[in-house]
Amino acid sequence: MAKKSMIEREKKRLALVEKYQEKRSILKYKLQEMNTRQQRVFKEQFDIAVEFQKLPRGSSKTRVHHRCFVTGRPKGYFRDFGLSRHVLREMAHQCLLPGVTKASW
Repeated sequence: MAKKSMIEREKKRLALVEKYQEKRSILKYKLQEMNTRQQRVFKEQFDIAVEFQKLPRGSSKTRVHHRCFVTGRPKGYFRDFGLSRHVLREMAHQCLLPGVTKASW
């Protein structure tokens, strides 16, 4: 079982991502629009970069780490099921996961 503090920290990051998602997408759109124009103004690009830096670091989607929803384990995570490899194996052996069969060759 993962530490409760780490699980809570991930929940806090997810909340920050949801809170600042719209603001981040607007800034990304402005930056992308500026890069597609022929004239590139360094001052405007710099101002957008400063706005990005003012946002909390945890509000970036890449800072969120996937965790098993049963144990909270961050490594060995299967996205299809939202489980770590240990829990996935146990549940597959108990026939709790539909469509999962044990491989044999």
